[in-house]
Amino acid sequence: FSFIGSPRHHHVPAPTAPTALHMSDFGGGSDFGSAMPEKPEQTLEEKLMESATTYIVTIEGQLAEGVKQPESLEKLRKARDEKADAKTLAARTYELMIEQGMTYDQDPDTGALTPTEWDIKDNLETPEVKKEFAYLYQYGINLIGRGLLDEADAKAIVMEGLIERTGKTPEEFDAWLGY
Repeated sequence: FSFIGSPRHHHVPAPTAPTALHMSDFGGGSDFGSAMPEKPEQTLEEKLMESATTYIVTIEGQLAEGVKQPESLEKLRKARDEKADAKTLAARTYELMIEQGMTYDQDPDTGALTPTEWDIKDNLETPEVKKEFAYLYQYGINLIGRGLLDEADAKAIVMEGLIERTGKTPEEFDAWLGY
């Protein structure tokens, strides 16, 4: 689309006088939105499939040159491609979130993901580390509350993805995060 050019190269004349458009200018009280057909309501599975696709594409696009994909990315892709149920999609998405949060750093300027340089066990009291653990832990609790993740599955994911990285027992982990 080279014929279009970038928006900053186009000159759009400024209006000579302030104008305001009102919906009443278009024939009474009707509005454009009501003339549009309603968007079909997505099922929970469809929403999760769409979300999984978006997340996969986002992660793939953010990985810095030469950086290995997270293992859980392929698990999420497989679940999506096999049209897994909502709980499986939620579990695979949660696993990828944890792997991303625990093993990759995101460049604040470019958004690129690179392998983390942090030694988690040596930095447990660093506010950013604790905040990341708390966010990911609470996300799992929210999935349970919404019926998208069974408690047993959540415990297994949290044990492997979060707790084992700290070297703490589950009880110590909960106390560390203030639960």
